[in-house]
Amino acid sequence: MKLQSKNTFALILIACGALILFGKLGPVLGWFTSLLVPIALIGFGYLGIKNGRKLIGGILLFLGAFILIGRLTPLIGWIVAILLIACGISVLAKKQSY
Repeated sequence: MKLQSKNTFALILIACGALILFGKLGPVLGWFTSLLVPIALIGFGYLGIKNGRKLIGGILLFLGAFILIGRLTPLIGWIVAILLIACGISVLAKKQSY
């Protein structure tokens, strides 16, 4: 399929509409679609660096990673809390075996 300007514009409209629709479907899909933008920025940054545009690629890569870390902060907090609890239980189990 040869992409023309009308086809590209139509595909952009469809993608934007799908993202808006996914955001309205619920908290799980809304959270998932909020991850798509930073992941896309990271991907475009990587492509920019790979194609020789290191400045713009680096900026996009950094911005996408920064946004993605911000979006994943609650999940990272849960993981850290679970690891701390598991380490504490492990330490208690070792002390009680003596």
